[in-house]
Amino acid sequence: MQSYTVRFHIDAPPRRVWRVLHPPVPPNSPRPRVLKWPTGSMEILHEGDEGGEGLVRTCIFEVPKYLLTGGKGRSFETVTEGKLNKLSRYVAVGAPLWSRADGYHELEEQPDGTTVLTFHETYHAYNPVLRFFLERPVHAKISRDNLDTYQHALGFAGTVTRLT
Repeated sequence: MQSYTVRFHIDAPPRRVWRVLHPPVPPNSPRPRVLKWPTGSMEILHEGDEGGEGLVRTCIFEVPKYLLTGGKGRSFETVTEGKLNKLSRYVAVGAPLWSRADGYHELEEQPDGTTVLTFHETYHAYNPVLRFFLERPVHAKISRDNLDTYQHALGFAGTVTRLT
């Protein structure tokens, strides 16, 4: 099993950081809603409650090309716990490695009104042979992309400094 944690300091209050990561659904938006970025996309099948709990999504993301999937991975994800402006916890099942990921991002308001965001994910490939040979490098690629995506997105809320 692989594990990855990164922390960011954002010069913005938690509610602004939350809105960047969980944008409100635009009126009359198509269903399902699709969000795209340079390395992938997310199709939101069910929006969940106000804090995002119950959200159901499918994601397309980059994986190493040697996996013979055209460099694309896919996951089916649900947000299992959502606390508005504080926490979003998810579970995902993905491929091309038949795998499970559990993760969260948590926002902590600082005394000066800024925010520290912690992103954590564990990743486990079910097949023991694929786990031995591929779990580490595949998760490393996914984690690098997650780092870049978070850092870019958080920049829309305020100045971002990576803490770990």
